[in-house]
Amino acid sequence: MQTCLNTGAYCIIDIHNYARWNGDIIGQSGGAVTNAHFVSLWTQIATCYASEPRIAFGLMNEPHDLLDVNVWADTVQEVVTAIRNAETVRHRIFMPGNDWTSAEDFIKNGSADALSKVKNPDGSITDLYFDVHKYLDEDNSGGHVECVTDNIESSFLPLARWLRCHGRQAVVTETGGGNVQSCVTHMCAQLSFLKHNSDVFLGYTGWAAGAFPHTYELSEVPIGTQDTLLVANCLYQQNLP
Repeated sequence: MQTCLNTGAYCIIDIHNYARWNGDIIGQSGGAVTNAHFVSLWTQIATCYASEPRIAFGLMNEPHDLLDVNVWADTVQEVVTAIRNAETVRHRIFMPGNDWTSAEDFIKNGSADALSKVKNPDGSITDLYFDVHKYLDEDNSGGHVECVTDNIESSFLPLARWLRCHGRQAVVTETGGGNVQSCVTHMCAQLSFLKHNSDVFLGYTGWAAGAFPHTYELSEVPIGTQDTLLVANCLYQQNLP
């Protein structure tokens, strides 16, 4: 985390467990994994970084097949309250929904309505953002090199309208594509839409860099000093139309 902060960037802590522990759903597993367990984890993290404002808290990566999204929202509420009680400066909190927190499904699966009930202890929604993901390949898995859609009409336009109507904001914490021309075309269009709707979209992060090898189909790891095709053409916001 300190290496990330030393770059001057804002950094996200993300719990990458799909709302589960050992296969049991948090708060929906008959007591096997409880809200208290999850609250304890986030209380420790928030206490550790209580005074660092450049860290955002991504509560959970891609919950899926939840038994009840409203029960999940209650879990999220407990965690938000615990974080706010532990921190000494206000952090951004990213709240994911069901169905892999897909931007396309966020409204229709009830995630948007359920998570809208989550509030800070003072009753406000300041720095509470919906967390959505969206890939551009044929099945939205991020498992294919080629891109087939810019996701605007199917996902981001209806979501933008909903967010604007309800006075909310979202952040796209995962999107990506292969280093091929189809992805340059579609990804640049998608990210340009997000850029021009920044009143409701906080921003985006691309998948994937870090320890992924250059042979990984969605790699964003530079080769020497050379950025990948997708990073150079699309992911730098200043290069977008």
